[in-house]
Amino acid sequence: MKQPTQTRRRKVRVLATLGPSSNSREMISRLMDAGADAFRINMSHGKQEDHAKVIALIRDIERETGRLATILVDLQGPKLRVGTLADGPIMLVKGAAFVLDRDPTPGDVTRMTLPHPEIFAALRPDARLLLDDGKLVLRVTAVTQDRIDTVVEVGGQLSNNKGLNVPDVVVPVPALTAKDRSDLTFALGLGIDWVALSFVQRPEDVAEARQLIGDKAALLAKIEKPQAMERLEEIIEIVDGVMVARGDLGVELPPESVPQAQKRIVETSRRMGRPVVVATQMLESMIKAPTPTRAEVSDVATAIYDGADAVMLSAESAAGDWPVEAVAMMDRIATAVESDPGYVSRLHFTETRPDPTTADAMSEAAAHIASVISASAIVCFTASGSTARRVSRERPSVPVLIITPKVTTARQLGLLWGAHAVNTRDVDSFEEMVEKAKRTALRHGVAGAGDHIVIMAGVPFGTPGSTNVVHAVQLTGNELEG
Repeated sequence: MKQPTQTRRRKVRVLATLGPSSNSREMISRLMDAGADAFRINMSHGKQEDHAKVIALIRDIERETGRLATILVDLQGPKLRVGTLADGPIMLVKGAAFVLDRDPTPGDVTRMTLPHPEIFAALRPDARLLLDDGKLVLRVTAVTQDRIDTVVEVGGQLSNNKGLNVPDVVVPVPALTAKDRSDLTFALGLGIDWVALSFVQRPEDVAEARQLIGDKAALLAKIEKPQAMERLEEIIEIVDGVMVARGDLGVELPPESVPQAQKRIVETSRRMGRPVVVATQMLESMIKAPTPTRAEVSDVATAIYDGADAVMLSAESAAGDWPVEAVAMMDRIATAVESDPGYVSRLHFTETRPDPTTADAMSEAAAHIASVISASAIVCFTASGSTARRVSRERPSVPVLIITPKVTTARQLGLLWGAHAVNTRDVDSFEEMVEKAKRTALRHGVAGAGDHIVIMAGVPFGTPGSTNVVHAVQLTGNELEG
């Protein structure tokens, strides 16, 4: 693989969703050049064979450019929907009675089928049912095993097979459907790096996906249900990363509650050392316009100031008219925020206390040493990526250059704040470690002649989880000779 000579100085990552507007070889290359660090494949749309072609294109561009790209596959998850209507769309009037039942007969203005028996068992009187992304609201007045009586609180037009959200109760629906299992097997077979799991309500919802994935990819939980907020720390503890999925979260929570939820998810993820992605409607107006609104720019900037590891584009890059411009705008916003002299101090508003382990103590010390001696970079040797995640958690003021013998680790770290991963063979001695760190820092442009770097590693080499060395060294600039 060709090695790039320069790293991105930006620390926050940009995750771009691929779709009809951006899934060609030319467009993927342009998105990478514009600032995309990682790509999301949305399994809710398209066929597996089409996704396989896109994944192959990304890997081929990787080989050509030497710049690793992280691939995240987003599973669709269960979709709750109402049934059909006999005579086309109906108007639900505020205050009117409306019944959802298990009769498969097409519905009318008084009733409609709901083909999800598990909802009947979970509901209770006074719970809300949200239809069509929350545009219509029903309030449950009575419920039996085959009938839900409701009153219309927010009316409007209802048509066939519209989506249903149940925000007030835990719905006993597995997070993985048969389609998800098929998509997961397909994606793991192609060597993708992250799997995003939808419809997570409880820690138990993650268990099956974790078992099926094993160590083949990293697992990211999408927080999009109010019930997940109630058990947030338990969920974060057992996954590798988190996404603030503001789409469904914004449907099921009052709009004014979403910013508070976002800040809590970001803060908790950072405190627990898990990368966190902020997603949905970040530059929504750029689906059709070449520039965003000022409010959208402020929204993206706020997520970066809060310390998110990555910000994500959805329809803006997947189906919009300006995908390259949207990625470039994300890059410019992030670069501007990170150039703010107050940015680093704002990051530390969230306290990330180290765990009582040698690795955490070393990571905190490395960040402190880099600050005191004005080092240009922290260089981590890691096989599993755990050392890099611990250092990133400290949000150091300098880039984190990661040297790993595993390309899978290097790619997975593409969602990690401040990380620039290089895949190369492992070292065998302390002296080789120092020389390789110095050469790599020079080659990738994170340090120059006369600069200091801080090196972290574990001795004996090749032993995962053995971080026990912090070493500061000055570069002469001659390390590349010979």
